[in-house]
Amino acid sequence: MDNHISKIKAIKFILILVVSLLASTSSAQVKLPQIFRDSMVLQRDAPINIWGWASQGEEIILTLDEHTLKTRASDSGQWRITFPKMKAGGTYDLKILATNELTIHNIFIGDVWLVAGQSNMEHQLYRHDVTYAKEIKEANYPNIRHFKVPRNTNLNEPLEDVKGGQWEVVMPEEVPNFSAVAYFFAKKIYEKYGVPIGLINTSVGGTRIEAWTSEQGFSNNVDLLRTIEKNKDTAYINDLIKKDKAIKDQIVTTIKDKGLIGPLKWYDPKYTPKNWRRINIPGYWEDQGIRNLNGTVWYRKDIEIPQTFDNDNAKLFLGRIVDADEVYINGTKIGQTTYQYPQRQYTLPKNVLKSEKNVLTIRVSNYQGKGGFVPDKPYFLSTATDTIDLKGYWQYKVGEVFAPSDASSGTTFNPQNEPTALYNAMVAPYTQYALKGILWYQGESNSGEPEKYASLLKGLIQDWRNQFNQPNLPFIYAQLPNFMDVNYTPEESKWAAFRDAQTKALALPLTAMTVNIDLGEWNDIHPENKKDVGERMALAALKLAYNEDLIFSGPLYKNHTVERNKIILSFSNIGSGLTTKDGEPPAQFAIAGKDKHFVWANAKIENNKVIVWHDDIKAPKYVRYAWADNPDNPNLYNKEGLPASPFTTQH
Repeated sequence: MDNHISKIKAIKFILILVVSLLASTSSAQVKLPQIFRDSMVLQRDAPINIWGWASQGEEIILTLDEHTLKTRASDSGQWRITFPKMKAGGTYDLKILATNELTIHNIFIGDVWLVAGQSNMEHQLYRHDVTYAKEIKEANYPNIRHFKVPRNTNLNEPLEDVKGGQWEVVMPEEVPNFSAVAYFFAKKIYEKYGVPIGLINTSVGGTRIEAWTSEQGFSNNVDLLRTIEKNKDTAYINDLIKKDKAIKDQIVTTIKDKGLIGPLKWYDPKYTPKNWRRINIPGYWEDQGIRNLNGTVWYRKDIEIPQTFDNDNAKLFLGRIVDADEVYINGTKIGQTTYQYPQRQYTLPKNVLKSEKNVLTIRVSNYQGKGGFVPDKPYFLSTATDTIDLKGYWQYKVGEVFAPSDASSGTTFNPQNEPTALYNAMVAPYTQYALKGILWYQGESNSGEPEKYASLLKGLIQDWRNQFNQPNLPFIYAQLPNFMDVNYTPEESKWAAFRDAQTKALALPLTAMTVNIDLGEWNDIHPENKKDVGERMALAALKLAYNEDLIFSGPLYKNHTVERNKIILSFSNIGSGLTTKDGEPPAQFAIAGKDKHFVWANAKIENNKVIVWHDDIKAPKYVRYAWADNPDNPNLYNKEGLPASPFTTQH
């Protein structure tokens, strides 16, 4: 009996030992952060940090090019090795030897740029493939690589790693996923120096600057520190999420849209339309006889497809639609978009089109403001060889009128808008990664509070330099472009005040701002021209990061003097001299006396200064330039072809 018990104990001991050994082996697997992947780019001429995790005390041997270094994991299982500086070159392999082996292939040493912000930085080339189709098709720069940091948030603490992601190279099959602005930036730098370029793209549409700043970056902001601490309370956050869900549940009710009730849905090709009216695409329905409607409107059009049309490669371009859409061809759902900003580009399934009459049906939902199809956008069906224009008259019918709802004005909770949430999850994991510089394009989500943004932007710049331990890291940012309706009288403008706030960060060393007041679109917060934005950022980088002797910015207001009834303005960055892009006198200058009542002013360039006056204002005190959401003709430039920044002397 005792012998039997002893055998059982022995077996248990052996099992425990085996399990323990397996667990030890499993935990000993050396691991790298997600950003260390094939095709990555490491920063040249800077110490190269490689870090990761292993079991306590485990020895790790790393080899990069001719350098081999050893280290041991700490008691917490963390380790880091710093390789000496290396010149630009490649390709190399990084080999890691511990209880397991890892090899990272196809590594370049070059320049690494962190590109960050909201949607205008995030927007991929494929979203603009009408404009940049040739660029995408001919892309062949395998030394330019792009790592898109996956979207994630954390309200509690900085994370150690990102969730997924891989390095992609500039080839036709991969470049469509690149940030368009970052691609054109990198291409310009690469074409000049031939140095490999790595782009770490951490950008999320619709996000505020506070979400991208660390907790340490708010050390002087008591209100935001209080919010950060409150957000660390899981019960509090769960309650906010619950309330947010309740608000959304009030909005999402049972289907009342007549077009979806039947017996035949309005997108069914067997459905016979009765009492439908005529309407034009593009255009808003409020401008075409429908008064103040928030609801759903169905659009329908019969289109003839020629027999030569290649159904296998057809794409449908539907510009921008306010707010949401569902698209059907011959009863088959082609796609849908749930919010107003993306330009609609739908790839058609094979064989959905017929070489005869086809029924195209679009269900449009609008929740506030004008609904419908935004003008000045592409509306057509196309293949590589054929294009069918879809602009013109369609039939329409209202499917549902939304009842006024208090719920729609309720405050909803979105973690990505909370302070530190995006920094913690999308920047903190790789702050040991050496950088050449930072590109920043953000602000639309903060544009309603320009008075706060100047300090927030300065705070972010200083914070990221501290977090990356690079106090002289070049920081280049995009000023918001022209947007919304053109106003032909002097006006107050939040967007103008916001642009002015953005200029304040130039007080920090090694910063540059690209002026984009000529690159926007009145009806699209995501303007199509991403190339000039990227190339202007590259021009600033040539000055700040590569020490080129060149003019990298348009004129910036410096100071002024008053002489009788005239105000004389001086500028920095005048380059070869001040000029106007159209040869006409400087426009969009407004002047005021102490009453601050602005009127359009006369202006002229003299001795590389701008003289501004109005015959009826004998004691002028203030001047503004291009002070509007979307100024009509901001034509002041330097002779290098770069636009002057909007400004006001009223501070």
